[in-house]
Amino acid sequence: MKKIFITLLTAIAVMTSQAQVNSTTTLEGSWSGKLKVGAMSLTLVLHLEEADGYVKASLDSPDQGAKGISAYKEYLSDDSVAVKVESIGATYRAKLKDGKLDGTFSQMGMKIPLVLTKGVPEVKRPQEPKAPYPYETEEVTFKNEADGATLAGTLTWPVGYDKNTKKKPMVLLFVSGSGQQNRDEELMNHKPFLVIADYLARNGIATLRYDDRANGKSSGGDVKNATSEDFARDAAAGIEFLRSKKAFSKVGILGHSEGGTIAFILGGQKKVDFIVSLAGPTVKGDTLLAAQSNRLLSLSGMPANMTVEKYRQTATSAKIPWLDWFNDYDPSDNIRKTRCPVFALNGDRDCQVISSLCLPALKVLLPSSKKHLIKEYPELNHLFQHCNTGLPDEYGQIEETISPEVLSDIAGWIKQQN
Repeated sequence: MKKIFITLLTAIAVMTSQAQVNSTTTLEGSWSGKLKVGAMSLTLVLHLEEADGYVKASLDSPDQGAKGISAYKEYLSDDSVAVKVESIGATYRAKLKDGKLDGTFSQMGMKIPLVLTKGVPEVKRPQEPKAPYPYETEEVTFKNEADGATLAGTLTWPVGYDKNTKKKPMVLLFVSGSGQQNRDEELMNHKPFLVIADYLARNGIATLRYDDRANGKSSGGDVKNATSEDFARDAAAGIEFLRSKKAFSKVGILGHSEGGTIAFILGGQKKVDFIVSLAGPTVKGDTLLAAQSNRLLSLSGMPANMTVEKYRQTATSAKIPWLDWFNDYDPSDNIRKTRCPVFALNGDRDCQVISSLCLPALKVLLPSSKKHLIKEYPELNHLFQHCNTGLPDEYGQIEETISPEVLSDIAGWIKQQN
């Protein structure tokens, strides 16, 4: 769910062709600014870099995690520049004025003022841990034999863990959201899984996070035709690997977004001892995505008139196996079959998995237990960051990776399950 964005640059694809070049100018360097469309604001960085006496252009969209988008230089002088970004059907033309590039960004018939200043904005991620860590980590691999996938990941042991003692820690397998993610669930220069794993290690809890199939150091497994059921088998292989080590008291799963769907699939199969669901869907896929569309449309100042029927017509034409499966999938049965303790979290400003839709459904479906905790957090978005609107274009602009309260609640609840 994390990668469903309605911003100007959704069609980004990095091109391998060389950009047109010409001799160096005073405009050489990096220029950055904010592209504003309605309620949305997107950071863009234009690079004019010298190579072998010539200058070539490229574009970054750091708020979307896109770098090095090739640009065709139509014109470049000491005070003017014109570039064309064919992969997204966009152009930018500007003149130097008072030390800034004052110009217009054009795409899909829209012309938007865009002023760029010299330099690249500093990206601050204060919660991201830096080595050396006060705990041990171990590079591991495990296999999903049925799908021919080998998953590579990082097993993080708790601070002070002694393998020779009889006391065994609890462990969680991390499962990321939709789209091919690395083990840190890295996006928009944030590494939420790394931050969570670090916090849990400092609170006596082990974790295993892994690169999705055919991504990072993981290999094998079909991706093009894969659905959440296939990815659930990868996660099940991770759970089996952790149990085979016989080093843990209990084995749980932490799933974010689509990872929450997978957590309840394994919960329904009685494969895990406890579940932490971060913005996990609890209603039928087409209902969820129609509601997501309406929330995004409304916050963008457009009519929120998406019905499930209208959404299905659009989605069906896309012919994407993962999306077709997800639209038809109803998690109700697996949630009803889940008997282990569950901590389900949502932010009330989540634009992708709507808390007012999903949390009430979970309360109805999940078998009653005093060990469950279902909690909505005010002013948090889909990544559990404190935010203004919850729109995805904010994700990369927010310094906070994940709310400290959420981190504390996760660790506290897990400790209660031992």
